[in-house]
Amino acid sequence: MSEQTTQEGPHVNPVLPYLREDRMPHIWCPGCGIGTTVNCFARALTESGLDLDNVAIVSGIGCTGRVAGYAKLDSFHTTHGRAIPFATGLKLSNPDLKVIVYSGDGDLMAIGGNHFIHAARRNMDITVICVNNLLYGMTGGQASSTTPEPAKATTAPYGAFENPFSLPFLADSCGAVYVARWTTYHVRQTTKAMKEAIAKKGFSFVEIISPCPTLYQRRNKLGDGLQAMQYYRDRSVVKTGADTRDVGITFQGDIICGKFVDRERPTWLDAYNGRNTTAIGATYRPYPWRGNEGQGA
Repeated sequence: MSEQTTQEGPHVNPVLPYLREDRMPHIWCPGCGIGTTVNCFARALTESGLDLDNVAIVSGIGCTGRVAGYAKLDSFHTTHGRAIPFATGLKLSNPDLKVIVYSGDGDLMAIGGNHFIHAARRNMDITVICVNNLLYGMTGGQASSTTPEPAKATTAPYGAFENPFSLPFLADSCGAVYVARWTTYHVRQTTKAMKEAIAKKGFSFVEIISPCPTLYQRRNKLGDGLQAMQYYRDRSVVKTGADTRDVGITFQGDIICGKFVDRERPTWLDAYNGRNTTAIGATYRPYPWRGNEGQGA
């Protein structure tokens, strides 16, 4: 129910202002964790106190990619794997925007992997939230770049055998200034991580491990969404500041959670303006130009 009446009057679900109710019901399966991450995201936005007119959300294709269509923000649901370059274009065309990419492990780390690597390397001033359910959910449960060995998938009926990406390690090694991982069991920690990532200047990354009961859980005989939550509760180990080389995901092993990276370095735009100011001198007008400055250049 979107609204409940008590002796004190109607109580509105605090998430509702951030949702396009006309697009409900959503497509996510019972027990899926993506809705939980959206709840955390809405609460993070509330606590951040941002002007939502200056917030834009971009996502690609896949189950998590539908978040942009359900979020009551300026949003762009773009082509498969291209959320980050579209977000980069938004940010550079209007540096005052707070740009957030919200997508899944298949979209961001497989077909979109090259964009992720270079956006982190360049330290583009965007936040990337990756809901990692360890496979391709929307298209039938194929193995993805994060599927742990020897989990089964439609394209790995005898078990995955390829070495999976460790997303915090990938983000860290490519230059992200903020890297955290939590699960959909850790709702308060996830909310806090999203809030911190959104406030961070530079390329910030939050990974959220989430269940896919319909495909990953069922095919691997791991139970339903509730049993996934019990697994996250029992096997998550919080190690804030852990070396990201040591936080890889294994099949039903411990899940290392926490904030792993929080550092400072110049954003792409800062570096761009700094280099041109040094090379060109006083005649260079730093981007973005304000007001009438730079017209006719």
